[in-house]
Amino acid sequence: MGIRAEETPNPNALKFTTDKLIFKGDSSVSVMPGDTSEYEILNELMQLDGVDNVFGYQNFITVNKQFDAEWDPLSSKVIEVLEKHGY
Repeated sequence: MGIRAEETPNPNALKFTTDKLIFKGDSSVSVMPGDTSEYEILNELMQLDGVDNVFGYQNFITVNKQFDAEWDPLSSKVIEVLEKHGY
C-alpha cells in the first residue's frame, strides 16, 4: 500500500502513514526548527524548503509546513524522502 498522505484538522499539517514501522517503542519523536534528531529521516525532512516541524510515532510522520508553503510540491518531496529510506 506504500505511503498515504492524510489531512489533519490543522491545514498546515499532513500525516504520512506507512505500512512499515519507522520508530520502535512507545515514545514519539518531534523536531522543531534548530533541533536535530537521532533519526536521519526527520533531519532530512526538516531540511526541506517549507517544513516548519515534524512529529513521528511508530508508522507515521506528521509534517507541519510553514504558513506560506504550498502542499503540492512539498508533499511530493516528503514522499521522496520517505521512499529513499525504504518506506
